[in-house]
Amino acid sequence: MEIAELLKKVRQIELKTRKKSNEVLLGSYHSAFKGRGLTVSEVRPYAFGDDVRLLDWKVTARLLIPHIKVMQEERELTLLLVVDRSGSHLFGTRYAQKADYITEIAALLAFSALNNNDKVGVLSIGTNGLHLIKPHKGRQHVLKIIRELIGMNGDNGTAHLFQSLDFINKAFKKRSIVFILSDFLIEENLEKSVKQLSTKHDLVAIRVQDNFEKHPIPLGFTKMKDIESGESYWVNLNKKKIEAYKKDIELLNNEIKNMFQKNGAGFIDLTVGDDYYKSLIKYFQSRR
Repeated sequence: MEIAELLKKVRQIELKTRKKSNEVLLGSYHSAFKGRGLTVSEVRPYAFGDDVRLLDWKVTARLLIPHIKVMQEERELTLLLVVDRSGSHLFGTRYAQKADYITEIAALLAFSALNNNDKVGVLSIGTNGLHLIKPHKGRQHVLKIIRELIGMNGDNGTAHLFQSLDFINKAFKKRSIVFILSDFLIEENLEKSVKQLSTKHDLVAIRVQDNFEKHPIPLGFTKMKDIESGESYWVNLNKKKIEAYKKDIELLNNEIKNMFQKNGAGFIDLTVGDDYYKSLIKYFQSRR
């Protein structure tokens, strides 16, 4: 992609998602994800009606006047976006490729973190393994994240989600908010990694699939390309095979959703073209 085209696309995504992130900020994101606890912001003289449990006995003894601690939520959090960039995300039949749709969702979440003065980083997974953009603050950092994600849209290959989750478990010591954005179409044994991660961090999975992947129709003999391997072949997508596929994909999707929820993680199910803003708001509000 040419630099001018890349910058234009970054600007389009910023304009589309930043305004929405300001609306998300109005209570939804902030109240959905709490800070790590309370810290003392100041100490002041005791006034009638104050909670005596907050008396600062050291200051009181030194000044011989009762003083209390004024507590404040330790708000600053770290948002980490785990973005699956395996080849299957280049698929799209109606509105956009899954990769483009996921980039917009990631941008919206990143701007929400920015507006909440939280750090945001990205861990992407593709044919070249794991690529980490370390968490930082600032608009320029968010724009860098968007640029990187757009540039990764052609990263074919088999991704290993469990490796990214194990990496986070080892590398991120402080409790963070972790969003996984993937189609979850590659069958991996994620449960052990998910269980460990959700115990230590605030974990949310966002599944993004194309409408045709969920609701395919018979097409007869059709030339298909495996984006993961690059191989092309003819497939007879007759009614019998489509019905068998529907059962398999429904079973896989239910297993993935149940696995995340059973292990204490949040789960958002999206189809390309859905209003992801409304879905995120609904999820944030359900956590209050």
